[in-house]
Amino acid sequence: MTEDQLLMPKMGESITEGTILNWLVAEGEAFEEGDILLEVATDKVDNEVPALSSGVMKKHLFEPKSVVEVGTAIAIYEVVEGTITKKEVTSTKKVEKATKKAVKKTVAKTTKTIQQNAAFTVPDRTLFVSPLIKSIAQQHHVSYEELARIPGTGKEGRLRKSDLMQYIEEGRPFQFAQPVAQADPTAYRIPQLDLDKGTGKIVEMDRMRQMIADHMVYSKHTSPHVTAYVEADLTDLVAWRNENKVVFQKKHNQKLTFTPLFVEAVAKAVKDFPMINVSVDGSNIIVKEHINIGMATALPSGNLIVPVVKDADKKDLVEIASEVNRLSALARENKLSGDDIKGSTFTISNVGTFGSVMGTPIINQPEAAILATGIIKKRAEVMERPEGDSIEIRQMMYLSLSFDHRTVDGFLGGSFLKRIADNLEQFDITRTF
Repeated sequence: MTEDQLLMPKMGESITEGTILNWLVAEGEAFEEGDILLEVATDKVDNEVPALSSGVMKKHLFEPKSVVEVGTAIAIYEVVEGTITKKEVTSTKKVEKATKKAVKKTVAKTTKTIQQNAAFTVPDRTLFVSPLIKSIAQQHHVSYEELARIPGTGKEGRLRKSDLMQYIEEGRPFQFAQPVAQADPTAYRIPQLDLDKGTGKIVEMDRMRQMIADHMVYSKHTSPHVTAYVEADLTDLVAWRNENKVVFQKKHNQKLTFTPLFVEAVAKAVKDFPMINVSVDGSNIIVKEHINIGMATALPSGNLIVPVVKDADKKDLVEIASEVNRLSALARENKLSGDDIKGSTFTISNVGTFGSVMGTPIINQPEAAILATGIIKKRAEVMERPEGDSIEIRQMMYLSLSFDHRTVDGFLGGSFLKRIADNLEQFDITRTF
């Protein structure tokens, strides 16, 4: 048998490091080709690392929660030719016990240091500071007590690189935090109710679901949400799409769904109302240079992710359709890269896909607004004609816009939403592609 090294794999063009979540093969344990050796997390996706050959795990070079650069050796194993019997040379329980003890000792030491240096009360959570986070904190002169104030979105509340970088970009709001004063007896407090949550099967949230939950709570806490509604008559658009979708696919080898049409209409409206395309940085408003439209998309696991159509206002319908189809296919296969889900400036959530008439979406931070499109449904509508009113069957859809009332007032939000509806209703049925 010969020894070999297991390297941290590259998990995307823009991914330069990964976090070891947990080892699935203990030291001394045998494995076969194709067995999953460990789980590695990036900013958005958890990955399973399979064995490329049969062997025996000799040594883990990094503990769980370690942030490791791509290409770095993370374990040493002996290569075994052919099929082997999975038999542990070292007791798995002993290895797990030793690993937990080491991690617990590291966390306890870190917590003690924080408590000794802290000038104010830290949040009620165990703070894990990775070498990468520590290095970035030192470069920006961020203290341990300041780190303890930053909400962590990683597994078990772990502070990720993106959390720290976002905190620094936001101007380090906790930099000069003062010691916690005695609570005001007249202030409102969240009641600590001992509610009966019932009994039943316990399903632990996966890492992505925890991140989504944290992101949604953070958004509702940060942005005062206001939601406006309009309905749009999509009869002409639906008729044009039904008439041209087969020709479109034959000519461009791309499916023509409603999503590219929605993206096109939204991008035009954003161009007309640039103050929708913003984010808040302390007391400043950043008006974005690019119009990047995110599409809330369901993954095979049921979780949601937001792939992004970059510079949607500069693309024609064929280019938008091609990009939408590419991103949707990658999402279904769980193969989206880091670049595919970065940089959105406005998001669309098509709740009509699930049969919903309308929705009240939560803003995708740090954006200022999000659009929900409901199901397109035939309804009897009163139509005003020169010859008089008539009742006709029309293809109708509700649109709802949730916006951040810190930067978007009712006039801007309502005008922007109406412009989207106008773009859809006044669709040019003579257009070609």
